[in-house]
Amino acid sequence: MSGTRDGGEAIVSAFDAVGSDYIFSSPGSEWAPVWEALARRHADGVPAPAYLDLTHETVAVAMATGYGLVKRRAQGVLLHAGPGLLQGSCAIHGALLAGVPMVVASSESTTYGDGPGPDPGGQWYRNLSVVGGPHMMAAPFTKWSNQAASVHTLYGMVTRTAELAERAPAGPTYLNVPLEVLLEAWEGPDEITPTAPRGGTVSAPEDVERVLALLLSAERPVIVTETAGRESDGMEALVELAETFGIPVVEPGSAVCANFPRTHPLHVGGDLEPYMAEADLMLLVNCRAPFYPPSRRPDKATVVVIDEVPQRPHVVYQVLHASHYLEGGVAATLRTLSAGGRDRIAADLLDARREAAATRRTAEVASVTAAEEKARDGASGIDPVAVAVALRELTADEDPAFVDETITHSRVVQRHLARETPDSYFYVQGGLGQGLAVALGVKLAVRERPVVLTIGDGAFLYNPIVQSLQASADVGLPLLIVVLNNREYRSMKMNHLRFYPDGAAVGSGEFLGVDLSTQPELSAFTAPFGMHGEAVETLEDLGPALERAWKSVREGVTAIVNVSVSR
Repeated sequence: MSGTRDGGEAIVSAFDAVGSDYIFSSPGSEWAPVWEALARRHADGVPAPAYLDLTHETVAVAMATGYGLVKRRAQGVLLHAGPGLLQGSCAIHGALLAGVPMVVASSESTTYGDGPGPDPGGQWYRNLSVVGGPHMMAAPFTKWSNQAASVHTLYGMVTRTAELAERAPAGPTYLNVPLEVLLEAWEGPDEITPTAPRGGTVSAPEDVERVLALLLSAERPVIVTETAGRESDGMEALVELAETFGIPVVEPGSAVCANFPRTHPLHVGGDLEPYMAEADLMLLVNCRAPFYPPSRRPDKATVVVIDEVPQRPHVVYQVLHASHYLEGGVAATLRTLSAGGRDRIAADLLDARREAAATRRTAEVASVTAAEEKARDGASGIDPVAVAVALRELTADEDPAFVDETITHSRVVQRHLARETPDSYFYVQGGLGQGLAVALGVKLAVRERPVVLTIGDGAFLYNPIVQSLQASADVGLPLLIVVLNNREYRSMKMNHLRFYPDGAAVGSGEFLGVDLSTQPELSAFTAPFGMHGEAVETLEDLGPALERAWKSVREGVTAIVNVSVSR
């Protein structure tokens, strides 16, 4: 390549080696060496990860999260110094909870203008320095955090940081790259060798056999899963296991993705409570916190935990009540169990399990149907159930990906969308304000599929709305954004009532921290971008409004439908 290579080229080469498709950046002045390296590659016709300039740190990080939820590979994220890192920290923490690999980097100065070489600029001396370095700030909300102190180790530090991010439990890692290191000449290899793909693991045969014995003898087993669908092949492997052994599957309220087809005869809904009393075997498949309070345990069930890293190091307190662990790769472990039990399960036991599951399934279907029939009435306004049903029916002929950042309506949305395919539903984890950008990242990963964001009005107002819509327009990522708007922070009121059911606020009606009645018309945010926006107040207007919005999205233009809901 032409020109002098420096630390910027080392970073681009490293991202190339680990297979990063994108570098998501909320730009800061330290990244000129990376920009120069990319310009040089483009001029010379040398491949490089695609680069996205984004105008807010949350947008950069959360887009990387959305993209990583689908692609399951570490992408690059470049932020500015300590302040940019702090601005993006909420979304980085969300990526940590979601188990999404990424390499986040920002910079500092080590010479403050008193060393040889190019002048870093007075801003590093006056405003941007952090005692201990930004990698110390990043440590609590990343999986691993360090400084790249020399250009001679920079390439290896970036590739190692990416490989650490992808190892279980996957998550964001952070690298502090001082500006002086970025500007120093780099004598790296001309030919970049791709890093090796991550290897697979399965539990020891004797451990698998112990669990097989339980699966072959239990009378009332149940599978509980929160994030099996996050694993490549996870949903398919879980379906095979459930069908092989005739075991019902519960996706509790803590489930955050599509794990098992909601229309499958063995899907028995989200209520774990009946099985806490009656199950004699409980398989926790990729579960972080299935029981609440944590001390609550099944009355008589033997608990088997199937998870590559069951004890999450970033979780402060976690209780699983495990009697057995299978700690290999989840999909591979499920496939191994299915293969080991397929020809050994007794026919009469299998029939009895299926019959019991069918009874639960019938009750779940009846409950869902009753809720939807009630919502169709519309006499008391637009119920959130009606919104979820309308979206399900609107998209029935396609396979969209849904991203959900509702709070009080999340279980309603998940239950009534009834997703059936892998990577078709993602709940936004961590602090509010990431949903728009996570949805953009998902859309970037599945350009051929439509993407729908369901979001509460409170969560919507936490988002960097303008910057997210700008990214949608600039990068060509049309979304259907449906706001379930009750004009209040309903979750705040619910918690107030939980703690003070007979308190002064109940008597006076003064609930602080709740009111959002003065918000602007949220669909109007589309106007400066030439996007489609509508407000919906009645049930009869909901369907036509969604149809018009869907048409806009199909034509490549983002749409916001602001729906006034009754609760």
